[in-house]
Amino acid sequence: MTATRPIFIKFLNSEDVAKLALTDDEILGAVEDSLRAQGNQQTVIEPRVHLIPEDSAKGHFNVLRGVVKPLGLAGVKVVGDFVGNFEQGLPSEMAVLNLFDPQTGMPKAILDATAITDMRTGAITALGAKHLARKDSKVLGHIGARGTAYWNVKLLDRLFDFDEIRVHSRRPESRDAFAARLSADLGKKVIVTTDWESCVRGADIVVEASRLPKPQPLLKTDWIKRGALVVPYGTMSAVELSLTDIMDKVVVDDWGQCRKGLPFGALRQHVDSDRLTEASLHAELGQIVAGLKPGRESNDETNLFWHRGLSLSDIALGHALLSKAARQGIGQELRFI
Repeated sequence: MTATRPIFIKFLNSEDVAKLALTDDEILGAVEDSLRAQGNQQTVIEPRVHLIPEDSAKGHFNVLRGVVKPLGLAGVKVVGDFVGNFEQGLPSEMAVLNLFDPQTGMPKAILDATAITDMRTGAITALGAKHLARKDSKVLGHIGARGTAYWNVKLLDRLFDFDEIRVHSRRPESRDAFAARLSADLGKKVIVTTDWESCVRGADIVVEASRLPKPQPLLKTDWIKRGALVVPYGTMSAVELSLTDIMDKVVVDDWGQCRKGLPFGALRQHVDSDRLTEASLHAELGQIVAGLKPGRESNDETNLFWHRGLSLSDIALGHALLSKAARQGIGQELRFI
């Protein structure tokens, strides 16, 4: 191909992303805008696909693809999810986001998306709670200390200013370090629990972000109090089949990634056994954000939000980072043609 002019793409590495230091409000705003675009049918979402080098319990790659038309961007993110990486001093999740012009296919940018993955997951969790949890929620129970867990708690606390935050994970050193980091950053005490029940029972908002090698119902339905919001999103299910029976509303981020015939997910068995169907689903979160369907309508509602992860959120945060980088002169230009 002969080009009439040089074409460059923007590259933001992990240090660049850290320097740009998106604020909580910038993160929440960008992701909420992408959800609104989704609700207004201004996006294209392709269900994620997986690449499994050996065994999914050991690790796999997720490939997420989408278009956010108001931003003029298409994106493909590849994120590795390898649970044993801590043994080598590596993050369990590392990712690269590629952004393109959806009209021409021209590459626009390459970004280290490891932090983006963590931030956008936390933002989706928090925005789900914004629309589906009680406004006066004051007790958070969080299972899991994976990379995304920090942003779950940080952004949830930004919206709710909890009186009590409880955390639990399988490894004591992991949960202790997680709690210490949160306590230092949030300026409040974080309670470490040694079991699932004491973390979950009676909490106003329950987030299940465990990393199980196979499905195992460790979170019991009868621990969930009336009026709570439950947000399960582990790759392998950790909840009982009865969990959806007590819910007034079940909301997902994208039904196309939750429907029958796909692997993984916290409610996979519920979908495959028809306990959750497109007909019984209350809404996608984007429809609620766009004002097309109601969120929580009473304090007595017990609600569930299941998110699988949206390419749209990655693209939205990629766009926010690129815009901020342009203003601050951060990042590198790589010649493409």
